[in-house]
Amino acid sequence: MTDWTTADIPSLSGKTAVVTGATGGLGYETAMALAGAGAIVILTGRDDAKGLRAIEGICARFPGALIAYEHLDLANLASVADFAGRFAAGNEQLDLLVNNAGVMALPKRRETEDGFEMQLGTNYLGHYVLTARLLPQLRRATASRVVNLSSLAHRSGVIDFDDLQAKHSYRPWRAYCQSKLAMLMFSLELQRRSDAAGWGVRSMAAHPGFARTDLIANGPGANTVQWRVGRLLQPLFSQSAAEGALPTLFAATSPAAEPGGYYGPNGFYEMKGAPAAAKIMPHAKDFAVAAMLWDVSATLTGISFDEIAAAA
Repeated sequence: MTDWTTADIPSLSGKTAVVTGATGGLGYETAMALAGAGAIVILTGRDDAKGLRAIEGICARFPGALIAYEHLDLANLASVADFAGRFAAGNEQLDLLVNNAGVMALPKRRETEDGFEMQLGTNYLGHYVLTARLLPQLRRATASRVVNLSSLAHRSGVIDFDDLQAKHSYRPWRAYCQSKLAMLMFSLELQRRSDAAGWGVRSMAAHPGFARTDLIANGPGANTVQWRVGRLLQPLFSQSAAEGALPTLFAATSPAAEPGGYYGPNGFYEMKGAPAAAKIMPHAKDFAVAAMLWDVSATLTGISFDEIAAAA
């Protein structure tokens, strides 16, 4: 996969993809490349005006792009259910789901519409529910893929079952790291469960390294110590959003991407470079914790993969 680029994406003609958080940054670049390869791409986001601008931008680059925008707020499980219902009504199958949307290092603790800590709820639990609700369409596709966006931050993450929602002690970066560790563990656990149950879904994870996106430049974590350090390091160690999207695109499209794989940049500390297999910290491979997180997620959200699979 040395120097893998968007030119290496195979034809995706006839394939349907959903990309969350696709109105800007990594999600926009991911949707752009998938559309350029011929996929039918559904961009999702919370800001409908930004969604329409994203559609215009992609069509300007690829006039024949088969793209659409749908409203989806991952911090609201009713919105997730509404989107999944609309998708199912118009689509028999789903070939690719890219769980990209996220928020980072919110200075003050906030909650989603369903009472979850905002970072855990948006970055992880919303995507857990979305993936489960789209499981019937994923199963009907041949060799469908789910790509979950994790982060280098997973290395510092801990799944704190005693205070999962950070009600007793909230620290912005600790909550963010937990959410990104959860996304990686979810990806690995989804592959294990797909293999065991015969769902036929291939699950991968990816991270962008140190990518220059609005999430970093203008996010709620701006002007923190970590943000200021990041701004100083940008010239040496960062890459563009388009380059940061390459590991996601590799996981989503390359025949060489392995089920259960994790991909990121191949440079120093995986901050920039061409897509390559990324380092998974040992605690992210703890099967018992992953299984517990899966069960807790089902209890918190009221959504069971097994029940949805059985009903499909």
